[in-house]
Amino acid sequence: METESHESFRLPIRGRFLMMRRMVDSRTDTTTIVGIDEAGYGPILGPLVVSAVGFEVPSDIADASLWETLRRSVCNKASMRDGRLPIMDSKKLYSRKDGLGRLERTALSLASAAGGSDDVERDNGLIRLLCPTADDLLEYPWYSASERRLPVDADPGGVRIAAAQFRRGLEDAGVKLSMARTELLPEGHFNQQVEQTRNKAAVSFAMVLRLIHAAARRSRTRNVRFLVDRQGGRDRYGGLLMRSFEDRQLKIIDETEDSSAYVLTSGTSTWRVEFRKSGDSQHLPIAAASIISKYVRELLMGRFNAWWSTHVDDLRPTAGYYTDGLRFLKDIGPSARKLGIRKSRLVRSR
Repeated sequence: METESHESFRLPIRGRFLMMRRMVDSRTDTTTIVGIDEAGYGPILGPLVVSAVGFEVPSDIADASLWETLRRSVCNKASMRDGRLPIMDSKKLYSRKDGLGRLERTALSLASAAGGSDDVERDNGLIRLLCPTADDLLEYPWYSASERRLPVDADPGGVRIAAAQFRRGLEDAGVKLSMARTELLPEGHFNQQVEQTRNKAAVSFAMVLRLIHAAARRSRTRNVRFLVDRQGGRDRYGGLLMRSFEDRQLKIIDETEDSSAYVLTSGTSTWRVEFRKSGDSQHLPIAAASIISKYVRELLMGRFNAWWSTHVDDLRPTAGYYTDGLRFLKDIGPSARKLGIRKSRLVRSR
């Protein structure tokens, strides 16, 4: 019988989940649906985080709502009376007043279903699991500070139960969570790329493209559907996609204020790429990516605030957004100068 520590969160891969993996692997008529969303596009402090979460589903229900397909185990509202896992816009699932618990329970359940590890006890382990380029964080003293045990706020037993119920719900519906991956861009790296491109939206879109490439490489299905939460005011992506995927034929399906859709084909392989306004409220995969991005950013901002609090007495933490970010910079100003920290490494240029 498996024993579990109440001091840490374990991500177990049980026999039931392995059976589900074999069942889905043996199915040929499947479609991969990948949701992509960011956290931290607007702040002046902290990293920009973009994540992708992919699901393999039977092709005959690929156009159906995953909230409906998984309705026995997930919901799109945060209610204490509903025992299902809430997967929704992270901004509605999390508030600083209520704490990290609800967001954390869902994020760790998603990570568990991705099946990447059966033992992630600390935040650094989870970040490395999700993001292969996490070593960039080591260049920043505020991100290479002490690790924290997971979960930070949520009840460990509640997380284990929620994760198990979610995996069982995926199995019962014939759905597999095939990937969860994150791109991180700390402040200094962000500034370097903005200087090269002169465009914050271009920097963010490059992260989206890397996630599309990564998801496409991992996908075992001929048909892949990418659902991306729209960033900024852009509504035409055809030229960018054509230059990024020169080996594929591009067809423009739609380019409107609310949605832009494209089909990229190569032989028998078809990708549909859609950019959706308020996509995290319309599509479960985008909401799942929103939750992963937000949770990873909150873990990193926790490190950020903890490190600076060791240098400044009675320092109030910040989420990094403009007005409070300026307050925070004023509070840490003398210490930052004493430590010789350059503004270009600490404050995002746009």
